Amino acid sequence: MSDFNSMTLMAAGEMIAEMSTQAAFSSLILGWGVEEFCGSGSVASKANDLVRFARSSMGGRSVPTVNGNCDLSRAMIEHAITASEQSKCNKPDVWLRLLAGLKMDGFTLVEEEVPDPMGRSSIFDDAPRVITQTVLRRMLPEDVPETDFREATSEIEALLGRHGLGAAKGHLDQAIQNFSQGNWSSANAMIRDFYQELLDKIAEYFGCDPKVSDDAKRQYLADTKSGPFLLHEYNEWENDRGKPAYVLGLWARLHPHGSHPGLSDEEDCAFRFQIILITARIFLRRFDKRVRGQ
Repeated sequence: MSDFNSMTLMAAGEMIAEMSTQAAFSSLILGWGVEEFCGSGSVASKANDLVRFARSSMGGRSVPTVNGNCDLSRAMIEHAITASEQSKCNKPDVWLRLLAGLKMDGFTLVEEEVPDPMGRSSIFDDAPRVITQTVLRRMLPEDVPETDFREATSEIEALLGRHGLGAAKGHLDQAIQNFSQGNWSSANAMIRDFYQELLDKIAEYFGCDPKVSDDAKRQYLADTKSGPFLLHEYNEWENDRGKPAYVLGLWARLHPHGSHPGLSDEEDCAFRFQIILITARIFLRRFDKRVRGQ
């Protein structure tokens, strides 16, 4: 499976089309050895063909790039992120979708200083001149499967469907849609609603009165006679008022007030999404085992 989802690849294809003349696009796909899969017509049409091929079962082929051989989807992303500021301004919605898609895939863009690939020297001495370039970096270690956010989303969606948690799934779907469109405030609201609905319905499944407050439902999950669902020993809920409680702390983190210097709306929303996905997967796995009597 590609490291990148369909939305990310589509945005990369659109960005490449914006960056390219017919001649430049032809040179690019000839260099990658995939020209036979890109048809004819406009650059945009050829770029769509390239995306289709990258998503196909044959699209995982290795292609040569300036950074060494890599699979085609990675090569497309690495080329797309070299877009000029003018190209980004011409297609701001596409660039936004590319950034949002990369965050969902567990990647971010960073600026790094590297030796000038043209071999030019500094004006002050014979040392190689340093330039700044945008590079793709994983947000979390690749060899820790529990931090794969796309995998987390797929497992969460499967468990929500298995247990009939349709409202929670609806909130999650809307959060994903708003995040992909750059609607950070709406995505944050849906993330909160998803978290709240998930815990509410788990409490109600175990016998909690649906009419009681959300806080009472969390307390019920910590005290349920069939065995606490929220675990005191993990500080998920308070043993006493001096103990921190993860569930309440996370809820508070989803309701910050005021400005937060140094954090963009995009970064903050991505953090909320990622921590909720990891948390929801843990609770849904636990719920699934309880329901099945394991």
